[in-house]
Amino acid sequence: MSKLSQAIPTPGAAEDVEILDRTTRYQGFFTLDTLKVRHRLFDGGWSQPMTRELFVRGAAVGVLLYDPDHRLVGLVEQFRVGALAEPGGPWVLEVVAGMMKPDEDAAAVARRETQEEAGIDQLRLEPICRYLVSPGGTDEVLTLFCGITDLRGRAGCFGLADEHEDIRLHVLPEADVLAGLAAGAYNNAATIVCLQWLALNRDRLHDLATHGWRDP
Repeated sequence: MSKLSQAIPTPGAAEDVEILDRTTRYQGFFTLDTLKVRHRLFDGGWSQPMTRELFVRGAAVGVLLYDPDHRLVGLVEQFRVGALAEPGGPWVLEVVAGMMKPDEDAAAVARRETQEEAGIDQLRLEPICRYLVSPGGTDEVLTLFCGITDLRGRAGCFGLADEHEDIRLHVLPEADVLAGLAAGAYNNAATIVCLQWLALNRDRLHDLATHGWRDP
């Protein structure tokens, strides 16, 4: 990760927070904890104790599939319970994604999920970013990659039946996908972030694919 510019303030540190109590309220597919905390104030001293609910989600990985040689983008479509109220319905067009287990490597998870959700095992990973999904209420952190691969003839249905996955891979022209981005066709943050990154980096990726990848 690159160093922050000197113009960007350094956020407070973990030692500036005191956890007074933590109780697990629900343990199932996900976990919900209640925390009682206090933290240092910007003008000195400590805040009053406050209670917050935390949706314990953990770390995840997302992969935007891209073929710079043929200007193709791969997006997966699947049912998402959190999108039940969406006007277009609960099937979401998104990047490949999956949860990380403790001590797993993000790149290894990216490759595993791409195999499971898109049937692709030949992949060059280009880092995009790492971000907190919604830090006001969940600890989920998402690491994003661009997965460089040959997407010709790769569209189809994938997923693990024992994980209730029914996933369809769409292979689409880059121009159409980015036109959809400009038109507001995507409704999830990871896909929007990845496609914005692609819009800024596609010519560089195309040049690298044409003239040969240079590893650091």
